[in-house]
Amino acid sequence: MPKPKISPPFIGRVQVYTGNGKGKTTAALGLALRAAGHGFRTYIGQFCKGRETGEIAAAARLRAGGRPVIVIEQFGDVRFLKADQPQAKADIRRARRGLALCRQAMTSGDFRIVVLDEICLALYFKLLTRAEVAAFLDERPSDIELVLTGQKAPLWLIRRADLVTEMRTLKHYYAAGIAARKGIED
Repeated sequence: MPKPKISPPFIGRVQVYTGNGKGKTTAALGLALRAAGHGFRTYIGQFCKGRETGEIAAAARLRAGGRPVIVIEQFGDVRFLKADQPQAKADIRRARRGLALCRQAMTSGDFRIVVLDEICLALYFKLLTRAEVAAFLDERPSDIELVLTGQKAPLWLIRRADLVTEMRTLKHYYAAGIAARKGIED
């Protein structure tokens, strides 16, 4: 009689989705949806974002055992940040609070996947420092899959990650003046 196969323990990895192309957040959401199908919960902290989107409404509907399967919290404002201007102290406070909430989710034992959506932009805009994000990575429990998204991923983060995917625009209808469409980009 053959021995039953025993699943190895889950070992989490660090993934980075970066680049100027569309699809970084969408890829992270797809991973969360796939994980939900296997009974894993995902926490998504969205930096530099502060408005209602379709993913927030959809995640609120996905529940198992009375609990949300995908939890999304935002740590940004409705306005867009600009690199050529100093960032407001309120934006820095929101980002630091967000990183603290992501750390709490990561170490709570309630989630298998933690996504820091647009964290690369938060670094680029100097809302968070390399030291703050590196310390966060150092605290990652070995059974947590960590996903970091956003344009302009710094080289040190790319080197530290286990998987890096770059989304690159070859053609986009934004160039023709087509705005974000509800249910597709929003």
